[in-house]
Amino acid sequence: MSKLILLTGCSRGCGRALLKEFTALGHTVLGCSRSANQIAELQNLYGEPHLFQALDVSNNDAVESWAQHCLENYGPPDILINNAAIIHNPAPLWKIPVDDFDAVIDINIKGTANVLRHFLPAMLQRRKGTIINFSSGWGRSTSPEVSAYCASKWAIEGMTQSLAQELPDGMAAVALNPGIINTDMLQTCFGANARSYPSAEKWAKTAAKFILKISTQDNGRALSVSDS
Repeated sequence: MSKLILLTGCSRGCGRALLKEFTALGHTVLGCSRSANQIAELQNLYGEPHLFQALDVSNNDAVESWAQHCLENYGPPDILINNAAIIHNPAPLWKIPVDDFDAVIDINIKGTANVLRHFLPAMLQRRKGTIINFSSGWGRSTSPEVSAYCASKWAIEGMTQSLAQELPDGMAAVALNPGIINTDMLQTCFGANARSYPSAEKWAKTAAKFILKISTQDNGRALSVSDS
């Protein structure tokens, strides 16, 4: 059965790879990204019934406007995937520029909350839907020189577990560790060594099917795509 999937950060990396897989499987995707050029490219590439919007999830007003449009024209999503995230250049905590630290927190944590704030009420009214907040291996462990990113993903884990306790029967919220994938973000940290890991396209062939199988029985769990 075709599902309506909301996907943030859909223009690059894991998001774009998931978009390709979901549409190939016959699902409808409502996606957003900060890049207006890439959003226009996606709209031309995929067209209706899919819908793409250029916005920054850290901008609550922009998310609210987008949510209103999506809900009025499509209704609440069956699956909501908070994938949008950034990482800072590797540095000790005290050397991370304040603007870089703030941007990671604003997009990775506040952006996730903004999306949930404006889409969840419609999902709750229907008492149906799955929420998948992308975490990271660095949301369950730590490494040096990625402290802001670690902080943001540990926050996602806690936020998701708390949210899961607030949901009615028929809904689920999970934190999902996608694994280590060769994306621009990984290259920021690993440099050329990132090429040792699977591409986003290869990863998505497993990840998309894994995500589609997440059910109410998984509510509150910390999952990993490698569990599949």
